[in-house]
Amino acid sequence: MGVPPAAAGRLAAVSRAGAGPGALLRRHWLLAVLLACGLILRILAQAAYRPALLFSDSVRYLYQSGGNDPLGYRVLLKPVLLVGNLDMVAAVQHLLGLAMAVALYAALLRRGAPRLLAALSVAPVLLDGYQLQMEQSIMSDVLFEALIVAGLVILLWEPAPRAWMLAAGGLAFGCSATVREVGQILIVPAAVYLLAAVRGWRLRLRQAAVLGAAFLLPILAYCTTSLVLTGHFRLANQGTNELYGRVVLATNCRAMELPADERSLCPARQYAVRLGIDALEHSPESPLRRFRPPPGKSPSPIAADFTRRLLLQDPAGVIAAIGRDALRLFALTRVTTPGDTPIARWQFQTAYPTYQHVSLQTVRAAGRRFGGGGPAVSEPVASFLRAYQLGGGYTPGPLLALAALAGLAGSAGVLRRRSARGHDRADARGHDRADARGAARGDAAGTAAARDAQRDLAAACLLCFAAAVTLLLASDAFEFSWRYQLPALVTLPPAGALGILAVIGAVTGRRGGRTGHAARADAAAQAPPMAGPLRPYRSGGSPENAERSSPPP
Repeated sequence: MGVPPAAAGRLAAVSRAGAGPGALLRRHWLLAVLLACGLILRILAQAAYRPALLFSDSVRYLYQSGGNDPLGYRVLLKPVLLVGNLDMVAAVQHLLGLAMAVALYAALLRRGAPRLLAALSVAPVLLDGYQLQMEQSIMSDVLFEALIVAGLVILLWEPAPRAWMLAAGGLAFGCSATVREVGQILIVPAAVYLLAAVRGWRLRLRQAAVLGAAFLLPILAYCTTSLVLTGHFRLANQGTNELYGRVVLATNCRAMELPADERSLCPARQYAVRLGIDALEHSPESPLRRFRPPPGKSPSPIAADFTRRLLLQDPAGVIAAIGRDALRLFALTRVTTPGDTPIARWQFQTAYPTYQHVSLQTVRAAGRRFGGGGPAVSEPVASFLRAYQLGGGYTPGPLLALAALAGLAGSAGVLRRRSARGHDRADARGHDRADARGAARGDAAGTAAARDAQRDLAAACLLCFAAAVTLLLASDAFEFSWRYQLPALVTLPPAGALGILAVIGAVTGRRGGRTGHAARADAAAQAPPMAGPLRPYRSGGSPENAERSSPPP
């Protein structure tokens, strides 16, 4: 299936108007304005901090010192550092931020979105202050987002994805899992989209095999390399238990029945809240890190059993905590609650920020080894960026909520396929009885084609919406952090745009269908009645009843 009619009309208009820079700027003026603003903000971020911002995870990536995340980010980091320095890494990530916006914009236009709606959908990734701050940091998140966008754009480029598109999209999603382990969940929205977009079970099975093989390829390659180098076939070292902090904060372990050797893993409530999920899992002050098992026993199985007991004894409390955290994305302001990872980590500061395991001496050592100089800040520029970010320079939660609702409504269109086709066939049979076979067949075919196009649009919306939901819920299941909400900027707004188009198309399609049905009914009522089989013309007979296809015998 080719490009939708609406998108094809816009592409034809582009060809007629010319493809020069001036014509492109006039046609895509809003995107050009947003790109210019995004570029200026990124230049300011680059000028404000020298070298790029470092966190504890940055040290692990730079020195390959392990950690809980895969090291796929080094595929970007190492080649750039071979020819440049830490500042160049930040510059490349800023360019990736701009490229993500352009790619999503192009994909939305291909799917029939108006230029205004497409441009507004990519404004969050261009202008969000938290996105800018992450691009300035030596962190894996920007590459993770770029791989998500690559997979989405490739799969959305045509309504019926070809085998090579499924392979390339699956490969991009699989590579994202080697950057952040949560990327493994992306196989779910990709498979759901394949079921909705591809017709015929045999073709679905063949293309599902292509998608699955492409998705697994980078993961298996990474795990095989890990097995050779470390002796462990896995994406990352998950430590003792990554759900420990979540279940301790979500439940009241002091009121539960626990074996004697697990009671020391249950901290007092106030102490647990003071530490928060992140510190409960990683801080030396955490009971998990201080835990010493009985002689002859290993700490990991005991901690895993403790976590499982809490989860089984109060699953509703854990689910409710995850749900509350998921809804915080839609809050009007970016706030934190007791136990959260401090939001200040993801905000611009007027002085070079230092965090646990990252002192100014660490930054100086990294600047000497990888280039970029010592820690320095242009205070006026940093103050402007901080004021911009804290003064509203981020995507409002209610706007993301509207995008989520529109994405949900648009995705529901994939459920209307069979009933719509049944109505088309029944309608066509009715017109056959009215002796309007040709008109009815043509009208029914046109209606079916329009509804198929609407369903393709709903499937595209479903891909973006499902990617957002699965990624955000999978991240929130372990820990809420505003850092882990950034993928919403590249998934929810496109889902909202496609959802708006799908809902508008469904409403106008129903209205058009009712109008068409009424017109056909009027035509049928005005048509002369059929008196029975046509007979040869005889003397004294009616010429209207003569058989015109053959002469009388």
